[in-house]
Amino acid sequence: MNNFTHWNEQGRPKMVDISAKDITQRTAIARSIITLSNEVYQAIQQGHIKKGDPTQVAQIAGIMAAKKTADIIPMCHPIMLQGTDFHFDYQQTTSGYELHIEVMVTCSGKTGVEMEALTAASVAALTFYDMCKAVDKSMVIKETCLIQKTGGKNGTYIRE
Repeated sequence: MNNFTHWNEQGRPKMVDISAKDITQRTAIARSIITLSNEVYQAIQQGHIKKGDPTQVAQIAGIMAAKKTADIIPMCHPIMLQGTDFHFDYQQTTSGYELHIEVMVTCSGKTGVEMEALTAASVAALTFYDMCKAVDKSMVIKETCLIQKTGGKNGTYIRE
């Protein structure tokens, strides 16, 4: 077990000590994609989702999730986030539409915000599904991934 960073000498889980790390500006961008039927898309455009605007509620849920990531992902450090912002983009496909939910999370800290961005994108997608499921339950949350991250000793990562 000594080769694992998140396990102590007794083979038990631990949170890694980051106290000696430098504070750097950190950003992470994550994306979730949801497939939508034409029916769902039209209901959104016409304001016929009975629960209200699904992107507004999804954004609030995503921001709350980013702030609570350390409460649900066991080895994540609590982070003082300085910013969380969303971009929603509907794209037409051959079978309907996709909603691309992109979130950027920023902080100045000793550890990255990738998990906060991924959690925010995931929860925003789940919330969007919940808001629209009365119209069509066949929506699919099909992809959640890290698009980019900056800061820290490993520097910049950009998905190709």
